[in-house]
Amino acid sequence: MNPIVMRYRTTVLLTTLLLMLTFIREAACQAGRDPLLILWWNVENLFDTRNDPNTEDDEFTPEGRLHWTDKKLKLKQMRIASVFEGIRENRAYRKYPDIVAFAESENRQIFDGTMAAVDHAGYRTDYHESPDPRGIDIGLAWNPATVRFTGSKPYTVPLGGKRTRFVIAAGFSVSGRPFSVVLNHWPSRAFDAAWSEPKRIEAAKVARHIVDSLRTRNPKAEIIVMGDFNDEPGNNSIRNVLGSSFDRKQVRDDAGRVLFNCWSDLQLGGSYAYKGHWEQIDHILLSAGLLDRSGLYVDQDAFNTFSFPHMFEQSGKKLYPTYEKGKYKGGYSDHLPLLLKVSVGK
Repeated sequence: MNPIVMRYRTTVLLTTLLLMLTFIREAACQAGRDPLLILWWNVENLFDTRNDPNTEDDEFTPEGRLHWTDKKLKLKQMRIASVFEGIRENRAYRKYPDIVAFAESENRQIFDGTMAAVDHAGYRTDYHESPDPRGIDIGLAWNPATVRFTGSKPYTVPLGGKRTRFVIAAGFSVSGRPFSVVLNHWPSRAFDAAWSEPKRIEAAKVARHIVDSLRTRNPKAEIIVMGDFNDEPGNNSIRNVLGSSFDRKQVRDDAGRVLFNCWSDLQLGGSYAYKGHWEQIDHILLSAGLLDRSGLYVDQDAFNTFSFPHMFEQSGKKLYPTYEKGKYKGGYSDHLPLLLKVSVGK
């Protein structure tokens, strides 16, 4: 046989085998793909040490009431990074979160610096400076090796001239499957929960509008709504205005009006302790599209808080915060992070 023809046939055969092996490897990876891991965490006052004349951050400066210094900031960033290491080393997760959202970050620079301190994680970030009086925002990060970010949009909460954090809608895709994440940090319960409730109801209306808009485009949209809502599952803002349930069947049968509250799968405990009582004020809620077995889906054991002993004070009964009643403690946060595993179907 002509040597040129032989070389041509050999090249074609090797190319075909290479393509087949690539296809088989990709199919095998897809079939055994690890779940996406999503983290929400109110990290408690992640401020830089500079005085911003446009925000009420004076106390978080070296000269301010709380004497916030570069050394204290560095320790806080190290604490946060150690939580990520704890997640990666935990046998239930074995990796860093793929998507991360923080409440109470002062600006993009401090958020980016904090995420960069997570060793070799390679996160990319998205950030919207909100009109909050104290200057605290929601920061969003993701691992570009595992998910694709498709964009975000901030929504203003109308409070009659008062200012608060945006509600943010962000789009992602994994293996060609789009999904949305809606991020929230609703007005606090400062002074009195009942007095401040109308503000959280307004925030709930905005989040509900975003969910309804996404579902108008795709009734089976896969939507994750998460954040620090400063209300518990039974409160009006969560249960009725946003619309949530502990019943998976009700959510599936409701044609999209009701969201599934993941605290249903972990009804004991909470993410924030107030006067010795655990409160469930940080939430992850799911649209009906995440409760079936097609596309992306969430199993019953997929949600949990995350902690290790050092995140608590020595008694083991109280969280170890950065500040408590204005006194510097040097801990991690006054909230526990929430984690959610999202499985990727065939």
